[in-house]
Amino acid sequence: MTIQGWLLIAAFLGILLALTKPMGLWLHALYEGRRTPLHLALGPVERGFYRLSGIDPDREQSWRGYAIHMLIFSAVTTLFTYAVLRLQAFLPLNTPGLAGIGPDGAFNTAISFATNTNWQWYSGEAAMSNLSQMLGLAIHNFLSAAVGISLAFALFRGFARRESGTIGNFWADLTRVTLYLLLPICVVYALVLIAGGVPQTLTQQVTATTLEGAQQTIALGPVASQEAIKMLGTNGGGFYNGNSAHPFENPSDWTNLLQMLSIFTIGFGLTWLFGKAVGNTRQGWAILSAMIVLFLVGVTVAYGAEATGNPVLHQLGVPGGNMEGKEVRFGIAASALFSVVTTAASCGAVNAMLDSFTPLGGLVPLFNMQLGEVVVGGVGAGIYGFLLFAILAVFVAGLMVGRTPEYVGKKIEAREVKLAVLAIAVLPLIILGGTAVASVVPAGLAGPLNNGPHGFSEILYAFTSSVGNNGSAFAGLTAGTPFYNGLLGVAMWLGRLFVIVPMLAIAGSLAAKKHTPASAGSFPTTGGLWIGLLIGIILILGGLTFLPSLALGPIADHLSMIRGQLF
Repeated sequence: MTIQGWLLIAAFLGILLALTKPMGLWLHALYEGRRTPLHLALGPVERGFYRLSGIDPDREQSWRGYAIHMLIFSAVTTLFTYAVLRLQAFLPLNTPGLAGIGPDGAFNTAISFATNTNWQWYSGEAAMSNLSQMLGLAIHNFLSAAVGISLAFALFRGFARRESGTIGNFWADLTRVTLYLLLPICVVYALVLIAGGVPQTLTQQVTATTLEGAQQTIALGPVASQEAIKMLGTNGGGFYNGNSAHPFENPSDWTNLLQMLSIFTIGFGLTWLFGKAVGNTRQGWAILSAMIVLFLVGVTVAYGAEATGNPVLHQLGVPGGNMEGKEVRFGIAASALFSVVTTAASCGAVNAMLDSFTPLGGLVPLFNMQLGEVVVGGVGAGIYGFLLFAILAVFVAGLMVGRTPEYVGKKIEAREVKLAVLAIAVLPLIILGGTAVASVVPAGLAGPLNNGPHGFSEILYAFTSSVGNNGSAFAGLTAGTPFYNGLLGVAMWLGRLFVIVPMLAIAGSLAAKKHTPASAGSFPTTGGLWIGLLIGIILILGGLTFLPSLALGPIADHLSMIRGQLF
């Protein structure tokens, strides 16, 4: 580890903290439905959309209505993307004449992008036309991210409102987030990336003559626009197979830093918004503090493991850190930081191949996702997932002080605790169940390219990434088969729904409650003790649930490496 590496990490966090309140203020205006400077230009567009669709943005919905409309929207957009991918060969902007995507592949990809997972079993430049990239995939990068933020708004209203039967209007939240937040930032962001060397063109490929006189076909396309929303919306679906390791997606050190910052910016701002929504910004800073502590522990372990390198190679006379699978222009520190950022959020973009990380370096991204991606998390999904853990933590705290638990003025009772447990516990069941099936049936065992614990890690990572709606790939797994496309597609859909529906039910239950003022017997939820309890609950639940599987995978892989055995 180097001073330069730690300065990069410190600068990264410093910039994010400086952006937290400004982003939170902008989100707060959208949360409340207030006018922003952009309303002068975009207000007519918003009102025109409402008139065309017959939506009354002031008519609010119960949690059931909010959930039903969200589910219908997700189902329709998923079917639309499936149709675009299947009919790709007959649609325009397909210069190379690419064939349509097969049924299992289109099924997996449509669900992947609709759920903000963006898992890719294919090479983007070799399988997708420009139209499929834009109309089939990039549109979901905006809409799935906007859905996540809208759902966070709904939960915040549940905590903030008193004796209310509604938690907002899904269509109004979705429209405002897309129109006034994601689109404007991404327009500027894409222009910055273009200035940095990222292509933005409808030309799908060009032919170049190499120095040796050979002909080389270079894939191009609308890369900058997709790159911007892929990062800002914590989507992660790369235009190229190399993802953010590809020089056309991530040309330089400063674009690498910009991409990492954009992954976390909205998530940081949402923590501030939560505090503002419930009338105490210290609540938001407490949540963010817990997230940062978990994040720094992960960065330290991953960076330390990669900087230490492989002892087997050291014995062969190859000293230094582990540069296998990493871009030289980024190096170890920026690669390790990127891997932790992208899995602490639900982004899934990568600038280095995780399959080539050391076992402990690869364990950190895996465990980040197994914690529920609540260490900042995806746009919206991270904060509402974190608040589910907060409900359990305050329930434990209530048992400590011997009274009904309270959190930000709302009593946490049996209904909220049961729903939170359902949302948290079902996901490990799907992850471990899917991994178990794939580890014993022939179709599943045909996927890993490595044997032993490393091969098991490849399977475990795939299901963890899919159920957690992350989408990053450990690599080394041949996942583009009917078995994996089908099973992982179902896992993505369940991983999204089994958190969202219980969470919205909690929001509805909390909104209907009275406000309970804090008293001498209330457990404080803004200080160091609360932050420690939150971290402890998250780590204990994650450790108890996933430690056996981690022991079979990366931990066994690490111990084998120490003994000189590689897989």
